[in-house]
Amino acid sequence: MAGIRVEQINPFLISAKQVLQQVCQIDIRIGQVAKNELFIDGEPLFIMLGVTGEITGQVLIVMDHDVALDIASRMMMGMPVTEINDMAISALSELGNMIMGNAATILSNSNTLIDITPPTLITGNTRITAQDTTMVKVPLLYQNNEIRLCFLLKAAK
Repeated sequence: MAGIRVEQINPFLISAKQVLQQVCQIDIRIGQVAKNELFIDGEPLFIMLGVTGEITGQVLIVMDHDVALDIASRMMMGMPVTEINDMAISALSELGNMIMGNAATILSNSNTLIDITPPTLITGNTRITAQDTTMVKVPLLYQNNEIRLCFLLKAAK
């Protein structure tokens, strides 16, 4: 297995930016990329999706609790969301599906085929590790908030 290349991460970033702009009505700025940081601070909410095919591993969409509430509210057309309940979990999981599905389409247009697994939602302080894989974190910034895309991916040779 070879390491992941920038051109294989860009479709996920393009997709996340498009989906968040269209569905949540927020303008996203892509922040500074960081590598090899396997610990994610605090007690965030994780949406974890597996990737199989020509790229394998996991993509994590990571956000603090208050950002998750804001995103869930925006996905429900502004209906206030005050707790991570079943409706919020469903909305946030669907956000993961939309981002990953769109990224899979973008990748297929450049002849890279992937499949995605259903989203898993995780909360709490978590240490993320993976053997022989570098974590790449990319912050997606809006207003004073941050959503992090974390990639634990490998590409086939």
